[in-house]
Amino acid sequence: MTVKKHASKDVAIEDPVQNPKSLDELNATILAAEPLVPGATRAVLGEGPQGAAIAFVGEQPGDQEDREGRPFVGPAGQLLDRAMAEAEIARDRVYVTNAVKHFKFEQRGKRRIHERPTTGEVKHYRWWLIKELEFVQPRLVVALGATAVLALAGRALPISRNRGEMRFEPWRGFITVHPSYLLRVPDDDARRDAYEDFVADLRRIRALSEYGMPASAAARGT
Repeated sequence: MTVKKHASKDVAIEDPVQNPKSLDELNATILAAEPLVPGATRAVLGEGPQGAAIAFVGEQPGDQEDREGRPFVGPAGQLLDRAMAEAEIARDRVYVTNAVKHFKFEQRGKRRIHERPTTGEVKHYRWWLIKELEFVQPRLVVALGATAVLALAGRALPISRNRGEMRFEPWRGFITVHPSYLLRVPDDDARRDAYEDFVADLRRIRALSEYGMPASAAARGT
């Protein structure tokens, strides 16, 4: 199997004024930052253990995530939890975060409708994401959807042609769809097939990450 490799030319820039020495310091910096887009309630931080075998990177918090202050707790997160359970991946043993830390939306009456981040907005938050992953030190970084791919690879890559193993220097990586995509598939049969493909991806991710192995044993196997 050929593993695609992409080393980003868009190197994250370290601001000496904001050069945190720990994940807690980084999170404090994120929480203190002004949202790039107006209206977000709070920054939504990543969640999970440092040293996790797998780090999942999504696009941005949704309406429910923004209200609760936790990643992947809305409908897409619930679907991700269900699929991970089928792939025998425990949510509390992986790290989950987003490329963009604040919820971007359009207000329509009382509803807040998701808006996709622009390339500039993704790059604005990229420094935080890279530092976050440096502190977490996962064995495998999973890009859930196009925005996560843009943040990790530094440029847009079509999911359909790049789904599977991908090197996000310096991490081993994997590209798959965002679970919200599965919620938007209109046809029942097509949705079921897409979900089964997603679970199959998660099973590959589990194997590639050597999930369940101690870090020392996994390191010897690389």
